Amino acid sequence: MGRGKIVIRRIDNSTSRQVTFSKRRKGLIKKAKELAILCDAEVGLVIFSSTGKLYEFASTSMKSVMERYNKSKDEHQQLLNSTSEVKLWQREVAILRHQLQSLQENYRQLMGKELYGLNMKELQNLESQLEISLKGIRMKKEQMLTDEIQELIRKGNLIHQENVDLYKKVNLIRQENVELQKKVYGTRDVTATTSGNNFISYSLDNVEESNIPIHLQLSQPSQQT
Repeated sequence: MGRGKIVIRRIDNSTSRQVTFSKRRKGLIKKAKELAILCDAEVGLVIFSSTGKLYEFASTSMKSVMERYNKSKDEHQQLLNSTSEVKLWQREVAILRHQLQSLQENYRQLMGKELYGLNMKELQNLESQLEISLKGIRMKKEQMLTDEIQELIRKGNLIHQENVDLYKKVNLIRQENVELQKKVYGTRDVTATTSGNNFISYSLDNVEESNIPIHLQLSQPSQQT
């Protein structure tokens, strides 16, 4: 009679567990040696008992086996990372390509093209989008016109103020001219001279009436006998 199958679970009895560990450890090391010899494989085996004791086997040396293992593990990890990164970029490209196709289709529909495949609800949604876009464009246009009008008003006020200042300077120069003539001719001659040469009166409420070219000229004193 053959032995029955052993249930693979932890052996509760410590003595039986130790005996089983010793037998199976030796059998595992024997199989590792046979695998290395028969198949020309590089084999490294490391075993720790429940008490922490180390058992190891290497077909060449444990150091060379571990170095080869670490190198192979790093290369395999890099390959996995490269593959994962390529797949990630491929998925990203597919998403962007789909978004581009959707945007191009939406643009053509907004331009009134390729509407044959749309139903009534989709056409109504498209009409609503166009109305919203037109409303935004009109609001932007009105805002730009309002800003331009405000800027023109501001510039007009600046020009108006400059005009006022210029007329004040002209009147001041005329007044200085009169004072100079008083000193040269005396009060009587100045009255006769300036009777036809009044000051420029400027009204802030009516600028158009004062837009007359002004020519300033000092009168030469007449020679008296």
